[in-house]
Amino acid sequence: MPETSTSVIRRLRGRVAGLAVAGTVLALAAPAAATATPARAAVTAADPVSVLSYTAQERKTALAYWTPARIKATGKSVDLGPTGPNAKPWRGTSLKTVGRLFFVNADGADTWCTGTAVKSANKSVVTTAAHCVRRGSSPYNTNTDMVFVPGYHKGKQPHGAFAVRSAATPRSWENDSVNDMAALTVDADKKGRKLTDVVGSQAIAFNRPVGGTISALGYSATSPQLGEELLRCVGKAKKEHGTQVIPCNLHGGASGGPWFADFNTTTGKGTLVSMNASLDSTAPTKMYGEILGATAKKVYDRAQRA
Repeated sequence: MPETSTSVIRRLRGRVAGLAVAGTVLALAAPAAATATPARAAVTAADPVSVLSYTAQERKTALAYWTPARIKATGKSVDLGPTGPNAKPWRGTSLKTVGRLFFVNADGADTWCTGTAVKSANKSVVTTAAHCVRRGSSPYNTNTDMVFVPGYHKGKQPHGAFAVRSAATPRSWENDSVNDMAALTVDADKKGRKLTDVVGSQAIAFNRPVGGTISALGYSATSPQLGEELLRCVGKAKKEHGTQVIPCNLHGGASGGPWFADFNTTTGKGTLVSMNASLDSTAPTKMYGEILGATAKKVYDRAQRA
């Protein structure tokens, strides 16, 4: 559900619809032809985790690329219709840990997702959706110029921007569009400070039973916000189609946004138990998220060791 000027609906595992983006329609039935890309696979085929790495020069270029003017233009390039009734602008304490993740997709289009700074050994991990990193079932279609802006709000970048150094996804996503989650490792900021030293971090849980009240957040490309404000849905989680689902009207651009259990609206703290992955329709009433199990833990561990 990242967003650019043209959106299409794709099928994930033959079940619910997730919003794909590109300047042209994405053909997901078969991998597209390989194209030159600065992101490189850093693990062997036998490894359950696939990692893309970006050089120091590529990261410097990414930070320079995402100017305030470019960010503004990207947000204005799409309008997915009115924000639905249960997706409300977040008006509580500043959520420094949640931000917009900007990148150039495999078709060369400027776009964005949502990410979350989580607790990690290296103080540098951001969770998001795998389709915000690379196209499913297509090893060569990867995203570039990735930059995380925590606490983004109406053009403001109160905590700066962090270039993505590497991006870990399940190998099953790369090959079969299964398990739509990712963990990114970001550089320190321009002052040399690590991400979670600047913005704090959210707890993350694996193998947690599905259920309870969930707060899902994201920078949805619906109007009037158009990605400029953080929106929130609240609903009870249940199992469906091998994943978990909540009632939610978030749309494209909210992909990768956190699902918090035990969310405290006063402190802005919770436990991340999934992330926005796919929708039920072009006029969404449901949001699906992966159940974070053993594979997700391996992806996270790879990122926090990077």
